[in-house]
Amino acid sequence: MYLTDKISDRLAVINHCQNPAGFIKYTFTSSEFINVTDVTPPAYYIAPRCEEELQILHVDDDLIVVNKPAFLYTVPGRGPENSDSVITRLQPDYPEAVIVHRLDLDTSGLLVVARSERARQVLSQQIRDREIQKTYQAVVWGIIEQDEGEINLPIGKDWENRPRCKIDYEEGKASLTYFTVEQRNPDTHRTLVTLKPVTGRQHQLRLHLKSIGHPILGCDLYAHDEALQAEPRLMLHACGLAFKHPDGQMVSWDVKNDWGLD
Repeated sequence: MYLTDKISDRLAVINHCQNPAGFIKYTFTSSEFINVTDVTPPAYYIAPRCEEELQILHVDDDLIVVNKPAFLYTVPGRGPENSDSVITRLQPDYPEAVIVHRLDLDTSGLLVVARSERARQVLSQQIRDREIQKTYQAVVWGIIEQDEGEINLPIGKDWENRPRCKIDYEEGKASLTYFTVEQRNPDTHRTLVTLKPVTGRQHQLRLHLKSIGHPILGCDLYAHDEALQAEPRLMLHACGLAFKHPDGQMVSWDVKNDWGLD
């Protein structure tokens, strides 16, 4: 029964051929050599394949600025199936490239990558000092009535529901997000907002918006079912990036998604 179950569940390979039609009948002859290899599915998430190109917006001797598509890792994920990433796409042409900050797998948008040691040090210090200015677009569930405002709620780990985080007034870290409403559509029950996080906590934008009753559409961690199923991807995009270049000049990029709600 063990072998029959493995074949039926498509979890075994016989003579290098996985049973394509779900057959459970297999006749073994005395002269036949049978090689059965267990192919139990891996116990980790396998990301959907990202077919979009990585847009390179700027290259100089110190750094690279890219526009990352959704469903592309910043660095390789767990397992060989998750090896495709920003850094693995860059390194054939820029082997010296080093990641200094990240975007979540399902978040699209702007990333800066260091090419020199001085750039790595300068950018990393600006990140620690919260001097890199990041701006995001998001489409959220419901109508936000305020034209602008702030969300100031402490965030901590939700150890019982990992990888989720939670609002934690006792042990959470201070977390601040400014928002501006760009467009509302009462007919589709959606609001387009611009977000400027002051702090950079894990899942900060997702959790802050969910906590005020407006989860980001397509969010598989914090959205309710209707908001999750409203879009095939997380509607969060890093649209603005500004920082001091290692040469001392302020530089900025602005790449917005066309997420109009009309």
